[in-house]
This record gives sequence, structure tokens and C-alpha cells, in this order.
Amino acid sequence: MTPPATNQPAIRVENLSKLFTLHNQGATVIPVFAELALEVFPGECVVLAGESGIGKSTLMRTIYGNYLPSGGGVHVLHDGAPVDITRATAHEVLDIRRRTLGYVSQFLRVIPRVSTLDLVTEPLLENGVPADEAHDRAVAMLRALRLPEAHWELPPATFSGGEQQRVNIARSFIREYPVLLLDEPTASLDAANRAIVVDLIKAALAKGAAMVGIFHDLDVRDAVATRLFDVSAYKTAA
Repeated sequence: MTPPATNQPAIRVENLSKLFTLHNQGATVIPVFAELALEVFPGECVVLAGESGIGKSTLMRTIYGNYLPSGGGVHVLHDGAPVDITRATAHEVLDIRRRTLGYVSQFLRVIPRVSTLDLVTEPLLENGVPADEAHDRAVAMLRALRLPEAHWELPPATFSGGEQQRVNIARSFIREYPVLLLDEPTASLDAANRAIVVDLIKAALAKGAAMVGIFHDLDVRDAVATRLFDVSAYKTAA
């Protein structure tokens, strides 16, 4: 991945609002945030701040396209042009996620009977990387994340939470996404592995990745954040 030759933001959130309607509770409406605006440029790691329940995860899922907003838009720079992921077709969203927008969570969606090495190799093969190169890069990534070689041919369903999280990190960082959403990526890791992930984040930023993150570990947050974005500032408007 090379830094985009552009002064455009990689993510531009405009006038974003989100309401949840609880249909099983008399259509009660719960406002989350309103008129939220955010720009994230290549080389930035913007960390979402605010107390628990303020809407940080909701904002991340809206940027990724899992939640539809109640108003506003989320533009992601894809193939050199901003695309509003809130209005994109399902096919466009899948293409953006395959080539531009990654999501690293603390949980791995375990795929039965697929080996760890194949899981980490798969994102490269999907993007046209030759099989030999994809294999070598996957091996290097698993070694960097200190996942025992004896585990590589096993599906990660029976791994510990920390090992599964490292597989998830490997799958996301090996693809070298231009835009990454980081949702507690070090939550289940020990200090040594947290330091490795911090190095991966810093390396991706140096290559021009744009990131939005949630970190409850303040040491990790302070190590990678280029600035904080207080989501609670948009709560009072909701």
C-alpha cells in the first residue's frame, strides 16, 4: 500500500445522526448522536473518546456500513473518489470492504474446518496476490504475531481468545487496507502481543493508512492516537 496522492480525507462523516427505535417497547426512540462531523486523513489514527454507551461502537458500525444512519452520510475514499457507504449498493459495499475498508474487532468470526494459515492467506488471494507470495506473507505475519506454528494447520475455533484475536489481526493487517477501523484490537492480548500490534498500527500509519479506533487500554491509545475525537460532544444535540 502506498499513501494516496491526495489531500482528500479517507473518511468524511457529514451531519450524521442515529436513532434506534425499540419496536418491542412501544416504538420508543433512543437518540445516539446527531449532526456528527468527522474527517480522517491518510496517516491519521483518530481515537474515539467518551464514556461507555455514548455511541462510539455505533459510529464505527455506521462507518463500516453495518448500521444505516437516521441522517447524514459517510464518504469513504475508494479508487480515488469518495463513495457514500450509507447509500452504496450491497455490491459496492462488498467491494469497498474487500479492497479499501477493513474492520479489526476483538472477536473472530470462526470459520469451521478452515486452517489458520488458509484464513490469513485468503485476503491476499482475493486481491490477486500470487499463491506463493500470499503464503510467504501469511507465514511472516503469523510469526510476527507469535502464533505457534503448530496451530497454523488447525482451525482457530478451539484457540484461546487472545490467539483468535491475533488471527483476526493477521487477516486484517496482511491486506494493507487504506482505511482501517479498530474496535478494541488488543483487548485480549498480553503486554508483549499488545506491543506487536502497536508496531503494526504504526507501520500501517507510516504507509498512509487512515484509521478510526476504540481503545480502552490507555497506554495503547496514547501510543497510536494522532488525535482524539469526543463522540459525547454530539450527544447533547441528539
